[in-house]
Amino acid sequence: MLLKLSRNRDEQAEQRSCLICGDRATGLHYGIISCEGCKGFFKRSICNKRVYRCSRDKNCEMSRKQRNRCQYCRLLKCLQMGMNRKAIREDGMPGGRNKSIGPVQISDEEIERIMSGQEFKDDANMPEHTWGNNGDSDHSSPGNGISDGNQPSPVSTLSSNRSVELNGYTTALREQYIGNAMAQHYQFLPHLFGYAAQPRSLYPQSHTLISQLVAAEELAPLGTPMLIEDGYRVTQVELFALLCRLADELLFRQISWIKKLPFFCELSIEDYTRLLSATWQELILLACLTVYSAQVLGDLANVTDKYTPSDDELQSFSEDGMEVMEKLIYLFRKFHQLKVSNEEYACMKAINFLNQDIRGLTNVTQLEQLNKRYWYVCQDYTEYKYPHQPKRFPEIMMCLPEIRCIAGKLVNIPLEQLPLLFKAVLHSCKSSLNNYRTGSSPCVTKGTAPAN
Repeated sequence: MLLKLSRNRDEQAEQRSCLICGDRATGLHYGIISCEGCKGFFKRSICNKRVYRCSRDKNCEMSRKQRNRCQYCRLLKCLQMGMNRKAIREDGMPGGRNKSIGPVQISDEEIERIMSGQEFKDDANMPEHTWGNNGDSDHSSPGNGISDGNQPSPVSTLSSNRSVELNGYTTALREQYIGNAMAQHYQFLPHLFGYAAQPRSLYPQSHTLISQLVAAEELAPLGTPMLIEDGYRVTQVELFALLCRLADELLFRQISWIKKLPFFCELSIEDYTRLLSATWQELILLACLTVYSAQVLGDLANVTDKYTPSDDELQSFSEDGMEVMEKLIYLFRKFHQLKVSNEEYACMKAINFLNQDIRGLTNVTQLEQLNKRYWYVCQDYTEYKYPHQPKRFPEIMMCLPEIRCIAGKLVNIPLEQLPLLFKAVLHSCKSSLNNYRTGSSPCVTKGTAPAN
């Protein structure tokens, strides 16, 4: 029954296509359904005031494989389909200003003003730039799995032009990201895809900050008992109680972690409280998929194996539950392929926690600075530690919005469905891991992760 539900869910997911290029859509972006690739392309084009040229007849084909061949026609279609440029924050940071606004219809004259760059010329402080038709190299969205061109939808979205300084910030402000005597490396935006893999030393500032983050972590195995006698059949109530106890322990560890953070004294108690209230589920999920994954896929999976759902439970398993299950399986495979280190995990956790888009925060600017600080530190570490994996950093950062999406959907899952959800996810992930070890199937596959 579960497999049948999975097939139905896969068929529905395939019907949800980007209105620009036909790739798998990931949600409503700037007013229309689109993929991560076209979302990022549109934002970069508007924020950087780019002007493109079409070498053909301004009617180039837009598909997942062809979309990078003509940036002019891609941007043109974005505007024609109703992408709302006014929903993009002027500072280029995440979090649109008018999230409730849907697609917009603008006149052909207004579209021509944007495409020609005439609209951008009104800003005397921003020079006009013209890019050739060389492709945008953002090839795919997270839903397409590991690919050569994947790029992140990070908590702090950055441009990929190394020659442009950090959003016009002054040197004095940039020094606040890491500390005094800012290293030359941090003065420019990271080029996520084009830098050469060259061995080098880790910057002293990065070494210090990473050491502080790792020291704040409780990496000891979970203490919640997950042993079970042979032949014992676990009930739905017992498994649910175990999941609640695990969540309590993990939440307690997150609270202890906050008090040990190197920037604990820099922000107000009110902001820390709001940040924890908004991100605790994401932090727990990240921990389970990384530093505690062996224990979760070992002890917890063994317990869920002893639980047999009833026919009524299988029949009532919701579409939301199926979607969360698929996303969790996909993300597990992604993390298993990446083999995220403790240092990378600590940086990801800090970046995810420092979410300046949460409502009610009192010092958003300070959060943005802290967020960028650890963004740079994480990139510096991955470049240093994995010089032959130049796309490792964007692939890791891609996981953060996926985690945030899953955590947001988990709150809509009825509590009585959680035991079945965890049983299905852990069974599928454990089976995938066993197949990977025996060489019968790859750990990460392209497309939406299949459910077992």
